[in-house]
Amino acid sequence: MSMIVDHRTYELQPGRLRDFLALYEKEAFAVHTQYLPLIGYFTTDVGTLNQVVSLWGYESMADRDEKRALLYADPAWIAFAPKVTPFIQKMETEILRPTSFSPIR
Repeated sequence: MSMIVDHRTYELQPGRLRDFLALYEKEAFAVHTQYLPLIGYFTTDVGTLNQVVSLWGYESMADRDEKRALLYADPAWIAFAPKVTPFIQKMETEILRPTSFSPIR
């Protein structure tokens, strides 16, 4: 079975990247990764700045829906989410499916 990748990009308010990352690492990283399988977490260095990009791997869309529902029900996540909303200008999600020759399948 092939994996799907949830590719998320958050464009942050200018000057808020460090604040966002510090708050996320302190209050959300552990709970987020308790439920969701993290592939990578990045910031942009060239091109559009003030972005955080994360990649999450799932067995299927049903697996993704199930794991995200568990996260969204966690009190720690519920408390965290409103704290970072003011930092975010734009959010974008893409679901990526591997090709037959992709090293990540």
